[in-house]
Amino acid sequence: MSQLAAGRPWNPYIAGALAGLLMVFSVYATGKYFGASTTYVRSAGMVERALDADHVEGNAYFAKEKPIIDWQWMFVAGIVVGSLGAASLSRTFKVQAVPDRWAGRFGPSPGRRYGAAFVGGIVAMFGARLADGCPSGHGLSGTLQLAASGYVALACFFLGGLVMARLLYGGRA
Repeated sequence: MSQLAAGRPWNPYIAGALAGLLMVFSVYATGKYFGASTTYVRSAGMVERALDADHVEGNAYFAKEKPIIDWQWMFVAGIVVGSLGAASLSRTFKVQAVPDRWAGRFGPSPGRRYGAAFVGGIVAMFGARLADGCPSGHGLSGTLQLAASGYVALACFFLGGLVMARLLYGGRA
């Protein structure tokens, strides 16, 4: 507990090992693998249903993927609660509209940061829906099953992140 009390982030190896154990437990207990991208679409369907239930009932996609709170929705909610708890325990939690590195490269404008994050989210969600799932979930679940495609997805996800970071921030790390 001394590392947490010192206000430092969690050790990534320990956090990764715990996440791996959580995934193994999830598969053992429920037969379900990690995933998150469908949760966002289902949440949008829940909001839409509150506004226009007939439209949701007539939507072919929502006939297949019911806009309900299920295990995956609770998993995503658990990510939010768990990360808040971990940041609070390690005393590293802070509210920051514009990260220092972003401000150093693109300026301190929260509007520009939010706009870029929104557009990036749209691109990521479009890709996840096009691929029928998010690459990180496929990479994590696929590697757990020792699937070659899982390793390829994880490697491409990682390399894509490196390329994008290089494009956004140049050689500065």
